[in-house]
Amino acid sequence: MQFPYQLIAKGTYSLKNVRLETGFEYDEGQVTGTKTGLFNVEIKNGKIKAVKANDPASDAVDVKGFLMLPAFKDMHVHLDKTLYGLPWQALSPKRKTVKDMITYEQEIIPELLKTSVDRAEQLISLLQHYGTHFARTHFNIDPTSSLQSLENLEKAIGNKKDSFRAELVAFPQHGLYYTDTVPLMKEAAQLESVGFIGGLDPFSIDGNIEKVLDFTVQLALDHKKGIDIHLHEAGASGMKTINYLIDKTIENPELQGKTFVSHAFALGHLSPKETVQIAERLAEGKVGIASSVPFRGTIMPIPVLKKHGVNVLIGNDNVQDYWSTFGSGNMLQKANLIAELYGYETEFELSRTLQFATQNILPLDEKGQQQWPKAGDDASVVFTNASCSAEAVARISGIKALANSGNLFWRS
Repeated sequence: MQFPYQLIAKGTYSLKNVRLETGFEYDEGQVTGTKTGLFNVEIKNGKIKAVKANDPASDAVDVKGFLMLPAFKDMHVHLDKTLYGLPWQALSPKRKTVKDMITYEQEIIPELLKTSVDRAEQLISLLQHYGTHFARTHFNIDPTSSLQSLENLEKAIGNKKDSFRAELVAFPQHGLYYTDTVPLMKEAAQLESVGFIGGLDPFSIDGNIEKVLDFTVQLALDHKKGIDIHLHEAGASGMKTINYLIDKTIENPELQGKTFVSHAFALGHLSPKETVQIAERLAEGKVGIASSVPFRGTIMPIPVLKKHGVNVLIGNDNVQDYWSTFGSGNMLQKANLIAELYGYETEFELSRTLQFATQNILPLDEKGQQQWPKAGDDASVVFTNASCSAEAVARISGIKALANSGNLFWRS
């Protein structure tokens, strides 16, 4: 997909006929609808300068009554190794395990790297098509890729710098010790562009939870990085890994709020009591969970985690690549899936579910008071053909325009 928008405004400008949520409608104390109104919104230097009464006669950019929402963020995706942009192929039945996939990657990566800049840009365009302006993207660090996967990804993101931003996770996809990746991880950790140290299934891939996590934690501490590890393992090894990582963040407060477990499928196989206990521990250590919201045999306890104050981030993970046939790149679709999985069906519940696409930014607070947008907020927004947040989530509404830090792009 080519970039679906054209730049129509940047710097200092005003918008008119902007639809914003202003409160809830109630019937006998229950939320039954969402109130909206039309406003003028002033933008300056990438920030929202002011929200004012609508002046339809002004010479401001006319957004035609479309609903303005916070732009979306994909907090777990792999932009560096997509098949998007290549001829269609479904998932192979030949490769069953992560180690099978590692062997396959070692075969195909040299050829894929030749075109990875262009394909990464196409995948970014797909995300933008659905209103995403920011991503946390993992990139391979392994003996086959060396640092070239990172270099190509940085080129793709640089080519999109006006309309897209990303934070980068150095991901040892082939294991730290299963392949000789430790020296490369040390090299990547020194780079300013790398924000997080990644990891992969310490027990099943490298055979030693403590050795892998001790290395990962120390590397993050030495270079003032965050941590975001992939953990597909369920059962005892999965829970041991999560608990060990929590112990490390409690020992090292500087890692709190900067440490995440991606997938964490082990949490989806616990008793209710065990789920509450681990949620409380995650909250204590300020360890977040990054989930792609799986639903085939593993339903993640996202409502319990949120209830106990765990930071839950959502992402698409693999988008039509050789790890997964599926993945649309649409964060509203992820929010819609969450609503279906956990039974969020009312106006109020659906309005809250938008937070999984925007990563916790909502136009209205729990009492229906407008809390976004306000002066000083980042001017990263979308305009959608929906009457309110609840409808946008329920109907996976189309995106008409996307602004990244004030750079406004309208669908051509």
